[in-house]
Amino acid sequence: MPLYLSRFGYTPQTWARLTGHPEDRAQAARSYIESVGGKLHGFWYAFGTHDGYSLWEAPDNVSMAAVALAISGGGALSSFETTVLLTVDETLDALRKAGQIDYRAPGAEG
Repeated sequence: MPLYLSRFGYTPQTWARLTGHPEDRAQAARSYIESVGGKLHGFWYAFGTHDGYSLWEAPDNVSMAAVALAISGGGALSSFETTVLLTVDETLDALRKAGQIDYRAPGAEG
């Protein structure tokens, strides 16, 4: 199953609610991904541009998109970005296929 890395930011209102009522949101994230047949591999909070990160496994892009849409539509986040992660073998396959494409840069003669 494909792996996905999500980066998220909470709204100030969400931080205020969590401060008043601390809650393990990793448990919620786990239930969301498991509802589409996936698995949560990790959930971390951080300092910096994003408030947190999660590593998910989902059966396919549509399943992961469904989870991302449900979470994003909930109103608790100020940002939510997900990146599909490729294995080394998948990247090697992509590199081999890329080598077979006759690409020409814009404006280059050829």
